[in-house]
Amino acid sequence: MRRIRVRVQGLVQGVGFRPFVCGLAGEYGVAGFVGNDSGGVFIEAEGLRAALDGFLAALRHQAPPLAMVERVTVEAAEPIGEAGFRIVRSEGGAARQALVAPDTATCADCLAELADPACRRYRHPFTNCTNCGPRFTIVTGVPYDRHTTTMAGFALCAACEREYHDPRDRRFHAQPVCCPACGPALRMLGADGLPVPGDPITTAAAWLRQGRILAIKGLGGYHLGVLAGHARAVAALRARKRREDRPFAVMAPDLTAAGALVHLEPEAERLLTGVRRPIVLAPRRADAPVAEAVAPGSRDLGVMLPYTPLHHLLADRLARPFVLTSGNLSDEPVVFEDGDALRRLSAVADGFLLHDRPIHVRADDSLVRVFRGRELPIRRSRGYVPAPVTVPWPFPRPVLACGAELKNTFCVAEGVQAFPSHHIGDLENYETLRSFTDGIDHFCRLFGVRPAVLAHDLHPEYLSTKYALDRHDIDLVGVQHHHAHIASCLADNGYGGPVIGVAFDGLGYGEDGTLWGGELLIADLAGFHRAGHLEPVPMPGGTAAIRQPWRMAAAYLDRIYGDAVPELPIVRRDRWAAAVALARTGVNSPLTSSAGRLFDAVSAVAGVRDVVSYEGQAAAELEARVDPAEPGAYPARLSDGLVIMGSDLVRGAAEDVLSGVPVERVAARFHNGLAAATVLAVRALRERTGLRTVALSGGVFQNMVLLERMVSGLEQDGMRVLVHSRVPPGDGGISLGQAVVAAARDRSADARQRIPD
Repeated sequence: MRRIRVRVQGLVQGVGFRPFVCGLAGEYGVAGFVGNDSGGVFIEAEGLRAALDGFLAALRHQAPPLAMVERVTVEAAEPIGEAGFRIVRSEGGAARQALVAPDTATCADCLAELADPACRRYRHPFTNCTNCGPRFTIVTGVPYDRHTTTMAGFALCAACEREYHDPRDRRFHAQPVCCPACGPALRMLGADGLPVPGDPITTAAAWLRQGRILAIKGLGGYHLGVLAGHARAVAALRARKRREDRPFAVMAPDLTAAGALVHLEPEAERLLTGVRRPIVLAPRRADAPVAEAVAPGSRDLGVMLPYTPLHHLLADRLARPFVLTSGNLSDEPVVFEDGDALRRLSAVADGFLLHDRPIHVRADDSLVRVFRGRELPIRRSRGYVPAPVTVPWPFPRPVLACGAELKNTFCVAEGVQAFPSHHIGDLENYETLRSFTDGIDHFCRLFGVRPAVLAHDLHPEYLSTKYALDRHDIDLVGVQHHHAHIASCLADNGYGGPVIGVAFDGLGYGEDGTLWGGELLIADLAGFHRAGHLEPVPMPGGTAAIRQPWRMAAAYLDRIYGDAVPELPIVRRDRWAAAVALARTGVNSPLTSSAGRLFDAVSAVAGVRDVVSYEGQAAAELEARVDPAEPGAYPARLSDGLVIMGSDLVRGAAEDVLSGVPVERVAARFHNGLAAATVLAVRALRERTGLRTVALSGGVFQNMVLLERMVSGLEQDGMRVLVHSRVPPGDGGISLGQAVVAAARDRSADARQRIPD
């Protein structure tokens, strides 16, 4: 007989791991016990050598569906002649290393109960078990037990108590377990906050069919819902929400209904029906039964399937697609507290479908695309967070990375695990900044991380940078924005470099004080060299040029034609002269090499979009107009200093517009030309450096047309191409890049010399 002490680390709490261990013990004839603590799962097991070997092998390789075993450590102990196997009480402790599970879509077993009139959980909007249900959004601390969740205030009834304590039941220690007798309650309120009589689901479905707007409490916050095919209701939602053009997401009742909205490839179907249930952005069908205003100016539509019992019940009763968009006003974070929702959304919603289970952490829906059969995250949040991104290189000291200003996430990292946060949003107001600082505190408590290094962007005016510079208890590391993008792609792929990095995005603060955004870098994790870039041009009016793409068109066209600018529709004399004067003098016109601003200029020249209501709109709508059958490409010169002349691409677009070429061909030739010019620049760098691996990162690579053209061209040139699959290529992935850069510098021999006191 032998006895061993086992420590299991990873995602092993709240996922049915202890009952799984009990079952294995019975199968292999092993005695002992299992329990949770702040480090994960601890086990003592006693039995014959062969039995213990089989037990350990199964422990590593046969874990429950939602578990993720990161590490199993074993040490010998003295046999004590123990009989039987039991689950012991959870223990606390100072060192918190246990992982917390993401929120998970309702499993098939719970759905079957939801639809079974003979089951006591029939049509119960909060049914769940160890294989599904809320996790991250309700967890207040670790170890993961009911008293450290927002379910602490709901006392279990006798029937749920029996299930909760029965290791043979799939609800054993499922912390959110409940039933109609003891769980949260659903209710329907009018815009005035007064109760609406009747069954809440039935009433909500009826109101949606009538064209009313509802605020619906989800897992990580409130949504605003409206019938997707009701044009007047969709228009009303846009007006009340003050969201002019940004596309809305649509919830379909099932996969068949989703397939009637968009064209789905196998990976998209897998993502839609998987446990994470993100919004999947896919090509919209021409006959999709949704109002045009759901996603104006876009060929794609964001579709998701129900992921909570409440959503399943509502979708089933409604039996048609409905818009489910973030419950907020324009530029504000999503509302997640009931009182706040009633105050902020009463002017938008005609009614509220809500419940009394508190949400501890707001979490927007995740958004993904599919590129070449692989997931490409656009927004990583509900369903994914807080699962770690494991990297091959250890963090010598715990790191906190503050991320970027737009589409912010932060990241805490320790050991070989990085924990990028849920989507925080744009750090432009007090509410979002508070969500950022509260989120950092929560993650550090949840994972027991006490950061010794703080990584931040170089831009002095970013609120995330100001937060970092106000911290005097920690070593600071400034990381250039585009280096962080490339490092994020390297970490995403587990590759340390060096690589040729292509970082195309909107804006980032450069080491020379100008605004970068179309960068060719030679980079590894620790450092980079700027080897080339897009042609720098002025931004007339500064940030006004981001909101008004015609200003970027003015800067480019003035550089090309000077005073002889042709009579393009975009050239309006009432506004043109002032913008050109700013560009020429440099007054309030910082230089930028931004790829995003180049897209803006071409979009304006082509007549697609000269003023935007959200960041990236002009580029997205230009992409949507591309004729995929057009093979032509505008040529762009490449200077000796590896500067890609974007003005050549704008000239090509302008001349085609003057010649009456359709906008679809103009958009295609621009995309093709930018991709071809960039591939030529990478080829030149390969010849200089011998590097044959390219990393593509930055928000512009959310553009599927450009990404496909780039990857195809580079692969035809014999290059290995790294793209994102675990974190977004946009600014939502910046924090991971900052974290791994800080760690790489920490590992360098002279790291402590470079980190200021």
